[in-house]
Amino acid sequence: MISSSNTQQARAALAQRLREIRKDAGLTARELAARAGWHESKCSRLENGRTLPSDSDLRTWTRHCDATDLAADLIATARNIQGAYVEWQRMERSGLRRAQESVLPVWERTRHFRTYASAVFPGLLQTRAYTGAVLRSIKDRRVPIDDVEAAVQVRMDKQRLLYEGPRRFAFLLEESVLRNRIGKREDMAELLGNLLRLAKLPNLSLGVIPLDADRTGMWPVESFWLFDDDQVNVELVAAYLTVTQPNEVAAYARTFAALADLAVHGDAARQLIENAVEALSAPGRAL
Repeated sequence: MISSSNTQQARAALAQRLREIRKDAGLTARELAARAGWHESKCSRLENGRTLPSDSDLRTWTRHCDATDLAADLIATARNIQGAYVEWQRMERSGLRRAQESVLPVWERTRHFRTYASAVFPGLLQTRAYTGAVLRSIKDRRVPIDDVEAAVQVRMDKQRLLYEGPRRFAFLLEESVLRNRIGKREDMAELLGNLLRLAKLPNLSLGVIPLDADRTGMWPVESFWLFDDDQVNVELVAAYLTVTQPNEVAAYARTFAALADLAVHGDAARQLIENAVEALSAPGRAL
């Protein structure tokens, strides 16, 4: 399982705290397991961070270690760790619409958005047809519930943020994103035309990193959203990652700045978009 270092460190710290609580109570792992009615290996898994404890586990642990006053803080810590790395299977078990809605609070309160895309257009820049193709593909791969149309509408509704309030948006796209065809050619042409229109918004900055940019010092990384200086969200293959550790948020901000130095803006960016549009209609040419 891939997770951010802050999540790994938090799990290790919680495991170490449980070990300390047990030792302070004068109990061996075997004695605690016996009192709790657990297999002895469960204590080992919890104390080594291999298993994240449930609320019930933590209440049981603190009760038998005569440390019930610590239960609430431990439960809050475990819930924060669990929320930092959410497997898609869990996030999308109620369908794609609920998954789309679950992120709305952070979007609503953010005033400065910075987004880097290395594979797929960011949701705020998508058209309905493109979003439909993306979410349909996700549904077919991993979601048993078919609520794609409702999920598309949630994403489309979220685009109102581009026009509401004192918000600023900075988008960085790899040039390959412009040419990765998802859906029909005419839908891609519509998407690129929409991008040219959105690039004219006064509160929106658009940069495109050319295919021939010198990547010696900064190669492509995973796509990410930076919300103010408070939070980063990353879509991994297996899970949705939330980063809130200040030093890690700062690392993503520095990465964004380094990627922005590689990008072209203004007329140069528009030319790359127009080149991608032309490639769509050129017979026999690869995108």
